[in-house]
Amino acid sequence: MSDLKRVERIESTPFQTQPAQNVQGWERIGSLAGGAVMVGKGLRRGGMFGLIQVAIGGVALARGITGHSSAKSFLEKSRQDMDNVREKIERTGKELSRLKANAEAATVTGNDSLKSPKTGV
Repeated sequence: MSDLKRVERIESTPFQTQPAQNVQGWERIGSLAGGAVMVGKGLRRGGMFGLIQVAIGGVALARGITGHSSAKSFLEKSRQDMDNVREKIERTGKELSRLKANAEAATVTGNDSLKSPKTGV
């Protein structure tokens, strides 16, 4: 009798999966060029501000090399969420307008019930 538990293999972890590229074309080339310039200027400058320039340039270089920007994907997700909220608000507004029109029609005809309207009025 074995009390050993079976260990299941994990196929991939968040760090192993490659994020989708969201930086292409001129934007990617600009990140590479700008990052290289920033790293060079930071190395020549030295000191604390030079170190900051090197770090920012390194981030820009990484963005250009990988073709992925976490900040850009965050902004795109936020924009998508805002579009979804806008759609829901528009749908709710249309539904409210329809309900208002039904209520006004019921009031004009003297109908007290929207479910079973009177006939012949």
